[in-house]
Amino acid sequence: MNQYNRNTPIDDIAYLARSHHRVPTLVALTEQPRSRSELCGLTDVSSSTMRRTLSEFDDRTWVRKNGHEYVATRLGEAIASGMEDLIERVETERKLRYVWPWLPDEISEFPFETWSELTITVAEPDSPYCPVGRFESLLRTTTTLRFLRPEVALMDLCFDVLHQRVKDGVETTLIDRPECHSYFLSTYPDRSSEMIQRDNFTVLEHDEFPPCGIGLLDDCITISCYEEGSGTVHAVVDTDAAAVREWAESTYESYRREARPHTLESVAE
Repeated sequence: MNQYNRNTPIDDIAYLARSHHRVPTLVALTEQPRSRSELCGLTDVSSSTMRRTLSEFDDRTWVRKNGHEYVATRLGEAIASGMEDLIERVETERKLRYVWPWLPDEISEFPFETWSELTITVAEPDSPYCPVGRFESLLRTTTTLRFLRPEVALMDLCFDVLHQRVKDGVETTLIDRPECHSYFLSTYPDRSSEMIQRDNFTVLEHDEFPPCGIGLLDDCITISCYEEGSGTVHAVVDTDAAAVREWAESTYESYRREARPHTLESVAE
């Protein structure tokens, strides 16, 4: 019996994972035949290391030699594809790991394929406003904005853009707590007064909200992950996944139906 038949699947996975060049080598050989020197150049390993790797692959029937080149067998193609899928899955999990506690429970019910379509922008110690900057870039191109818990859109980095987009005619509806709107209106009194007079800008209030902000833009849905109590933005998630849009539309409309108008006059009172 071939010695590799006595190994477990985990042993083969561990073998591939122990060195960074092994999976890329096998994947490269599924694309086209390559020489050993070409593979060394692609993976930045020595000729002797690549020789041992190709020998191990050959013993497992993952590759075959064709003249001076190597090519993956169908077995090798299956292993390479599986490892790429595994790496993609782990990469997606690693992105979600940090923001998972702030995401709505419904996100956990979506299939993995939907998770992989999420773009996650996290606040880093040396770049704490990255999530706000990400939302600002999305705000610049949309022609409609509906936002449940829009704190990220009202921050200094975004507010000038929001003000300009409303002036440009972007249809905008913001739903938030009364105290959040009062703070917004008192902090930016002149621009707020100007905006709220426009037919394309609507401010509504509600007393209960999900822990995250949900923004509905032309081409994507955004989920803003806030720190409870402070409103600090930990991350912004955006996606064009149809399943997420369907959930966001339903959630937004459920709050929209129960929301009530909020006006500048109510602040003055």
